[in-house]
Amino acid sequence: MPARFRTPEYLLIFLAIGSSLSFSVWHALLNNFAVEQAAFTGREIGILQSLREVPGFLAFTVVFLLLVIREQVFALLAVCLLGIGVAMTGFMSSEYGLYFTTVLMSVGFHYYYTLQQSLTLQWIDKGRSPVVMGRQSSASSIAALIAFASIWLGTEYLDIEFKWMYLAAGGIALLIALGAWFMFPHFSHSVPQRKHLFLRRRYWLYYALTFMSGARRQIFIVFAGFLMVEKFGFSAADIALLFLVNHIINALLAPKIGRFIVRFGERLALTLEYLGLIVIFIAYAIVEVAWIAALLYVLDHVLFAMAIGIKSYFQKIADPADMASTSGVSFTINHIAAVVIPITFGFIWLHSPAVVFLAGAAMAVVSLLLARLVPADPDDGNEVAAWWTDAVRSRA
Repeated sequence: MPARFRTPEYLLIFLAIGSSLSFSVWHALLNNFAVEQAAFTGREIGILQSLREVPGFLAFTVVFLLLVIREQVFALLAVCLLGIGVAMTGFMSSEYGLYFTTVLMSVGFHYYYTLQQSLTLQWIDKGRSPVVMGRQSSASSIAALIAFASIWLGTEYLDIEFKWMYLAAGGIALLIALGAWFMFPHFSHSVPQRKHLFLRRRYWLYYALTFMSGARRQIFIVFAGFLMVEKFGFSAADIALLFLVNHIINALLAPKIGRFIVRFGERLALTLEYLGLIVIFIAYAIVEVAWIAALLYVLDHVLFAMAIGIKSYFQKIADPADMASTSGVSFTINHIAAVVIPITFGFIWLHSPAVVFLAGAAMAVVSLLLARLVPADPDDGNEVAAWWTDAVRSRA
């Protein structure tokens, strides 16, 4: 590999490709695999998705493991674990077998993304981080495109069984992690990281935005996809094609969204995201036409890229030594709702899918109110919009 590519930015992109390709195959096949081979209903899919989020809830433990292992090495091991879990999935199609492989895959997935955020915020300059995160998102989408195109081809024309697609996807993640070990040097950190847990009062808005993002994300990941299969009868090939469209759009737009955030700021980006989500979730609740539901799903996915603004907002207000620990804590905060919502809303789904999506719209309203508290120019000491700070002081 040429020396100009052996940089932290390209290492992060390389790992993003491996993790995205492997997870995309798992995710794209999951609903059809669960329904067709494990006979899942809304109850079981809710339990599975709650179990999947438990490792995310425990992401704070990453800071303790960093006492004995370097962050970069840990990230490579996490991608390996993700790959192993995905590779095993197709060979364990019972209810409890699928729960087991899901948790195994999820441990690697969530540890990796915790470390990806931490390493990005440490290695990349504040002025460029939204752009770099946009490039990571674009690379992930390109990898997902390859995954979804392969699934579509494999299911429509080659009649490849689910288990072989899972095995191939997991194996690729393992190979990429091993390749990264040999091709990239070990990069140092400019600021030593604090390796203990803490919550800082001045980060409260970041914590709140992260919590609400995790809550609304579950409505999309768990129930929007399930709606396509259960209500509209989408096949595995249909879902793969839908994901394909999502990631073509994201690959093109994510770098532009990163540049938009650099130019116009996090507050505007997050405001646009949550306004769009309010409309989309209400529409999910009443949609009766398959192609309209598919369009909503695509628009919903596009808005995901705006969440880059939460991370870049934190980077601007945070002490550089807080990145690793706070990345772990923030993933735990993000997954508090994620552990509860899938199983709770899975039971609600049995009675009224519309209520699930209207609850998502209410979450988007709360997120919108929080987004308006982000300052136009966030920085250390300027974490919350001045009008809010002045109002709080006047009441005190």
